[in-house]
Amino acid sequence: MMMAHEAGTNEEHPDVARWRAAGSAKAETITSESLRELMLDCGADDCGFVAVSDPAIADQQAWISALLPGAKTLISFVVRMNRDTVRTSVRSVANEEFHQTYDDVNHVARKAVRQLEAMGIGAVNPAAAFPMEAQAYPAGMRVISHKPIAEAAGLGRMGLHRNVIHPRFGSFILLGTIVIDRTFDEVSKPLDYAPCLDCKLCVAACPVEAIGMDGSFNFSACYTHNYREFMGGFTDWVHEVVEAKDADDYDTRVPPGESVSMWQSLSFKPGYKAAYCLSVCPAGSDVLGPYMEDKVEYRKRILDPLLAKPETVYVLKNSDAEESVPRRLKTKEIKLVDYNIPADNPFSFLFGLTLTFQRRKARGLDATLALAISDHGPLHATVRVHKSRVEVGFKAPETWDAALTLDWTTLNAIFRDGLSLAEAVARHGAVLEGDMVKAQAIRDCFPVYRVG
Repeated sequence: MMMAHEAGTNEEHPDVARWRAAGSAKAETITSESLRELMLDCGADDCGFVAVSDPAIADQQAWISALLPGAKTLISFVVRMNRDTVRTSVRSVANEEFHQTYDDVNHVARKAVRQLEAMGIGAVNPAAAFPMEAQAYPAGMRVISHKPIAEAAGLGRMGLHRNVIHPRFGSFILLGTIVIDRTFDEVSKPLDYAPCLDCKLCVAACPVEAIGMDGSFNFSACYTHNYREFMGGFTDWVHEVVEAKDADDYDTRVPPGESVSMWQSLSFKPGYKAAYCLSVCPAGSDVLGPYMEDKVEYRKRILDPLLAKPETVYVLKNSDAEESVPRRLKTKEIKLVDYNIPADNPFSFLFGLTLTFQRRKARGLDATLALAISDHGPLHATVRVHKSRVEVGFKAPETWDAALTLDWTTLNAIFRDGLSLAEAVARHGAVLEGDMVKAQAIRDCFPVYRVG
């Protein structure tokens, strides 16, 4: 039987000799208290610790294991942003604060991992935001989901605006996570209260009304406008370039300021079009004072300039925002754009319905549509609209108001291109049973994905 040194290890190599003389390195003992000190010394403003086995993050355990085999604990931490810099209506200034703070988060994580590595502790620092595993777009891009980890670590709870609110720093934070291969004497506990004040200022501030008074959230409205120069919006712009007949046609499609803004995002990191929900949030013990002292003045100083700002608002055709923005915000000009999160199979399409549902258009509607996608099994599904909410299930319903049997291409045409159900039946072989009016009413609760 061959000994280790006979299998190729050069026992006389200087590094091997020094390692054997010193004995194999052992990781230093570290406690949650000393780890907290390390994180603060590296520039974090607060931190907490979560066991990888915590049920609150069970859906991330496969990702975490891919990041670091043998991972045991997550360090969640926050870095503060400058509040008034985020609050300004001048987007270039606010966006630079986001980007600078994201850089700070990544620098804190990298510095901490360097120190942990020197102590013999395995550690990985995934990025605070981008880059992600972009080749997996649109599903599975993220490497780790910081928000639920931060909640489990006691660093705050998500508010109405779907951002984590820190009990002290409020919404003016960005999140980071470090994965390590050690357990500690103590993990953190989630907050026992919600810092969100339920003031609804985020509802008022959002130009596309993505945040509902009832706590609902219109993902597609936020994604389409605020993230215009990210991912799907960028793809839409590329389509504008490709589809333009010539330079003059392109200029009629895309104003000069929009072209330069896209160039700036490509050159200097993408710019958020709003993020006003963070700007106006008064929650957090360090932030609360001015709001509590004079709520009217707080609104005039923080909220009103954002609402009064002249700007283009990007919306989907047949969306709630297309109707509400011109009526509610006279200084805003809407532009209809395509929705470009691809749905290349029925499963991703059906999940996508939960992201594109338009709650205003669903008012007063109580109806169930049974779907059978004939060239995929058939695949049975249920789309139910009730109390201005949508429920999507991957099985046939027991009772329904309308039942629609069709192929995948026709289903795509109905939702992506606005093909009417009547035309789908008359010209594309779809079979509709039951109440056509209710079936069309359900379809009308979703935007048309393509403008052209």
